[in-house]
Amino acid sequence: MRPEQLSDALNYLEEDLIAEAAAVRDHSKARRPSWQKWGALAACLAVAVFAGTRLLPGEALPKPGNPPRPGASGPSQPVQGGELPTLTIQWDTSGGMGFEGYMAFDIAELGGNNPWTEEAELSTLPVYKNPLTYDEQHRATGANWRRMKALLLDVAGKLGLDTQNLPITDNTPSQEQQQAIREKFAAVGDTVPEGYFDPTTLIIEGEGVTVEVDQTLTASIDFDPPVALPEGYNFTHYATRAEKRKAADWLSTQYYGLVSGMAKPLLDQGMGDRNIYQEQSFDTEFYDGMGTLEEQIVSFNFNRVAFYCNDEGKLFLARVYAPDLSQKLGDYPIITPEAAKELLLAGNYATSVPYAMPGEEHIAKVELVYRTGSHEGIWLPYYRFLVYLPEEENVATQYGMKSYGAYYVPAVDGKYIANMPTYDGSFNY
Repeated sequence: MRPEQLSDALNYLEEDLIAEAAAVRDHSKARRPSWQKWGALAACLAVAVFAGTRLLPGEALPKPGNPPRPGASGPSQPVQGGELPTLTIQWDTSGGMGFEGYMAFDIAELGGNNPWTEEAELSTLPVYKNPLTYDEQHRATGANWRRMKALLLDVAGKLGLDTQNLPITDNTPSQEQQQAIREKFAAVGDTVPEGYFDPTTLIIEGEGVTVEVDQTLTASIDFDPPVALPEGYNFTHYATRAEKRKAADWLSTQYYGLVSGMAKPLLDQGMGDRNIYQEQSFDTEFYDGMGTLEEQIVSFNFNRVAFYCNDEGKLFLARVYAPDLSQKLGDYPIITPEAAKELLLAGNYATSVPYAMPGEEHIAKVELVYRTGSHEGIWLPYYRFLVYLPEEENVATQYGMKSYGAYYVPAVDGKYIANMPTYDGSFNY
């Protein structure tokens, strides 16, 4: 059952029933930046308690490749005759969490361990079709349950869980919960929508640890009780860059199995932006730094292992990101940063910032990234320009900092894009 569905249903339930049906975790906002106006405030998100599972004793998993539900978009056309298909960009507008902005004393503070640099010599990069499609009720079609199960067993095994004997469950509500929800819908003259109770997550629970894999192929590992790091380590929200790096070394050793598939695990500490209290936060995420530059870029953007602290500085959550990249549309020619800058100045960009791009003199930084949101129809590379926002000057300067907004220009050659973004006077993704 999807989080937004359970949230809606709980609005109908009495207090005693609410206690029985705790909120389902939402993994849809996987990892990339906390696109809040004050991004660092969401560095270590609190996670709701999971409830409503049922056993799957030997029964078949839902079959991948089921026909799309009404309203869901169909698959992209495959590459034929060696020609690259034209791309129609589907923007992920599911966030609704404010604009993507970063605060810092200076732009030099902002930046992670992206393997791409402006000096990189790349002519092409891969573009992938997101196998998941969503209908108007945000129900996903295209989940590969066999991949989900394989990832679940792999991660659980690396944590030392007995995958041979521990049961696999899912997040289907119990019959009692389903009946209560049906009755509440009926009380307002409505019926439960088709697919409302369909499972979206597979789960294995061991002693002190629970592993869940959702339809985006994100494995979430809950530690209960949370794990305290040894004395001398600082893994709190606003530990310094050096302190977080030291903690990351311990975590990658203690949970080596999670990063053991990487030939050269590299630490990425994220943008390192600040909140309104001037507190700087850093991520603890690993990607594989081995291979060609293209392989490193793909790993950096898609295949990562992340560790998260709670308010006490203990490890309470880890995630393994392993999205399905099997539907590769091809290796597409990419433009240079200079060409992307020209498009930016011409208004060919997408942004969640509620201000038009203020001018060339305010461009502070550019990097190449993939937009990897679960609702993005196609995963393709973009140039992300960080631009100083003069409209935010009064807000930012009262905290002694500067505010920067993110503006995106597709890195793929425009002749392969059917709907090149054009700024329309408002934030447009």
